[in-house]
Amino acid sequence: MAEVLLDTEFLNKLKQLTLISKKVFAGKIKGERRSRQKGASVEFADYRDYVRGDDPRFIDWNMYGRLERLFLKLFQEEQDLSVYILVDGSESMAFGSPSKFLYAKRIAAALGYISLINMDRVGVGTFASERLEYLMPTRGKGQGRRLFAFLEKLEPEGRTALAASCRRYLLRHRRPGVLILISDFFDRAGFEETLKVLLSRNLEVYAIQVLAEEERNPTIAGDLRLIDCEEKDATEITVTDRLIKHYKAQLESYCESLREFCMKRGVNYLAVTTRWRFEDLILQYLKTAGLLK
Repeated sequence: MAEVLLDTEFLNKLKQLTLISKKVFAGKIKGERRSRQKGASVEFADYRDYVRGDDPRFIDWNMYGRLERLFLKLFQEEQDLSVYILVDGSESMAFGSPSKFLYAKRIAAALGYISLINMDRVGVGTFASERLEYLMPTRGKGQGRRLFAFLEKLEPEGRTALAASCRRYLLRHRRPGVLILISDFFDRAGFEETLKVLLSRNLEVYAIQVLAEEERNPTIAGDLRLIDCEEKDATEITVTDRLIKHYKAQLESYCESLREFCMKRGVNYLAVTTRWRFEDLILQYLKTAGLLK
């Protein structure tokens, strides 16, 4: 049975938020955001000299009266922003209670809804190995139900293939904008190629790493046979305090290398765990981290 990702009370709290874009992109139609492209909206931006062929309706006759020169008034144009939200749907995301995948879907639902009510153009996709499912970019608050219905029906399955999946998605969606990748980033091929693929396009990239509390602080002990949920490899181990300490150090090193890679290349990196109260994550942490305001 599909989960209800966000309740009505929480949706009402999201209406005061806006997704932040540090870059400025030209949209196709007027929206709620101001771009640096000069157009004919209602907010004055600057002057330039009048040249033959310009629309005389925008001549500032007051300036002409003072300086006896013709100046054309320029206005700030408001345009829509494209927001792409990609959710890792591989089987490793099923781990945890609540699962990383459910937590990731809730993040996608909240960020997508915030963008829709601000008249951004929102596209959402999920992927694993050869599987790629996506909701075509759409805009308007009325599309919230479609967004939620798409996310609610998804289930994690298949192997992680971050780079190939992102490349396939971007072949279908070429407009510049903000791309938010939500994943545990547990890919045997690493994360470097994936982020390079995203950075090769005119995108502002956010990498949100979601880990389960059970991964951060495992409580297992004794003789165990561990099976990789994606590759199905099996390993027999004896869990000791020393082994747990080594595991935590390796995990921390991997996450730190991801953080440093993102920081050096201008990718906005955010790390979250499923133990965090979801409302605090959206309404407080993501605002402090600069993704929302």
